[in-house]
Amino acid sequence: MRLAIPNKGRLHDPSVDLLERAGLHVRNGADRQLYAETVDPDVTILYARAADIPEYVADGAADAGITGLDQVREADTGRLDSLLDLEFGECRLVLAAPEDGAIETADDLDGGRIATEFPTITQTYLDEAGIDAAITEVSGATELTPHVDIADAIVDITSTGTTLRMNRLAVIDEVLDSSVRLFAREETRDDPKVQQVATALGSVVAAEDKRYIMMNAPADRLDDVEDVLPGMGGPTVMDIPDRDALAVHAVVAEREVFETVTALKEVGASDVLVTEIERLVE
Repeated sequence: MRLAIPNKGRLHDPSVDLLERAGLHVRNGADRQLYAETVDPDVTILYARAADIPEYVADGAADAGITGLDQVREADTGRLDSLLDLEFGECRLVLAAPEDGAIETADDLDGGRIATEFPTITQTYLDEAGIDAAITEVSGATELTPHVDIADAIVDITSTGTTLRMNRLAVIDEVLDSSVRLFAREETRDDPKVQQVATALGSVVAAEDKRYIMMNAPADRLDDVEDVLPGMGGPTVMDIPDRDALAVHAVVAEREVFETVTALKEVGASDVLVTEIERLVE
């Protein structure tokens, strides 16, 4: 199996880190190298530009790929399936225009001009909205185009909105919510090795905001302890030899740990231990 991942940019390091945490350690992955081996002799890494990965997977140069949904929609190969949302690289493609300008809604762009690095996504958006506007493709500094009379509005990526505000642009509409996904084409999505990689990556994503809680609890307070625990599928309970107590283990959301531990102490739990989870296969 050949897995394509971004060779540089903001998606490269998180992609490599995810593979490492999933146990798919990359070997010989030097800079500017096209291929790298992994600890699995059946999995090879192909480094490519994030924007090129959809085409690599669609054409068979790779069996699966990690890249942003925005890149896949822009490539418009029509042959890729999203296997897994990897939950990083989140961003939005938005329609934006100068603040206090004539463009207040998307409909105001009928007959107007839009500058973007994403002409395919933009055209799809316009077609679905029934808007007839001209698209000017640019390769950078999109946010400047309305101020130099190249366009009336832009479609561009934003994460925090800071760049738009700095350039006195206001969001008019949401075009696409994007994040990094694992993609494969129809012919390879059910391949056993592709599914193994998807499971390994998914186990890291599933564990990201979970914690493992272990404690001792009086046997006669087990019902109270179970009522407190918001765990997945109920806690695991084990007898402690020669003691009128039970060992209770559960998985809980990280955001619930503080309140859960406090409530457990109130119902008699002791020796409470909270640990991180590296991988969780659901």
